[in-house]
Amino acid sequence: MRSLRYVVPVLLFLVVAGFLLVGLDRNPSEIPSPLIGKAAPAWSLPRLVPIGERAGKAADAASLEGASLKGAPYLLNVWASWCAPCLQEHPLLIELANRKVLPIVGVNYKDKPEDARAWLARHGNPFAAIVADREGRTAIDFGVYGVPETFLVDAQGVIRFKHIGPLTGEVVRGRLLPAIAALPARHSAPMSSGSPPAVPAPTSGPEAKVKP
Repeated sequence: MRSLRYVVPVLLFLVVAGFLLVGLDRNPSEIPSPLIGKAAPAWSLPRLVPIGERAGKAADAASLEGASLKGAPYLLNVWASWCAPCLQEHPLLIELANRKVLPIVGVNYKDKPEDARAWLARHGNPFAAIVADREGRTAIDFGVYGVPETFLVDAQGVIRFKHIGPLTGEVVRGRLLPAIAALPARHSAPMSSGSPPAVPAPTSGPEAKVKP
């Protein structure tokens, strides 16, 4: 019995250490999401209209609902003007938008509308539509860990892909484009003619922490 008093704590320590080692070895961008293969959470958010597109309080009062997007697949990108890694992935989003791979819906997370508009005016706007998640509640429903995060939603409104952190050329080539190609052909947005999107060489970087 005395020997068990020493053996049990050692075993518990080894178990805890094992879990810690597994967690440290895991790529945070590959954390599995329980939403993959399930319907995207319902959402309705006010639109954020960029500079030069009838921006103002009246335009921003209009809302967009996730349910209205059913019928065609799209990418949903959670971003913010205060998010440094968002700027890192932004050229990729511009490239995907220019190639018309899929429409991209931007969810502006806990941001000031004037800051978001100025950021897009400075760096370019890849989004087919932008909504403002000022309280961060929709991001919570989607299980967002931090910004940026990107989701692929199919024509039925089911989440088929999620990436935590900034997109990279490696992720786009190796995971995102194959996930888009795997969507049923009759529900896929038409691809642009010519070669597939030219994506930059792989880069790495942590996602921004969720803004309190």
